[in-house]
Amino acid sequence: MNSERILKVLKGPHVSEKASIVADVNKQIVFRVDTTANKLEVKNAVEKLFNVKVKDVQIANVKGKVKRFRQSIGKRNDWKKAYVSLQDGYDIDFASAE
Repeated sequence: MNSERILKVLKGPHVSEKASIVADVNKQIVFRVDTTANKLEVKNAVEKLFNVKVKDVQIANVKGKVKRFRQSIGKRNDWKKAYVSLQDGYDIDFASAE
């Protein structure tokens, strides 16, 4: 996998109430990822960007919500999120600046 693709796979961490519960209970980190990304690409991108070892990756497709804008109906874009489990002894801290 080339370095350009690694930077395009991960779009950023997904911060929500469910993501924080999953992080506490299951030791997983949730990322927003590219809609064309697969599990192997997500695993390689996380390992190379954060210098950690990944144990498992689960991917979920999220359907965009249907919203009403005055008289017309619109739809938000579909997106994909990845639940990444790290091996014991590894952790990603987004709060610390390096």
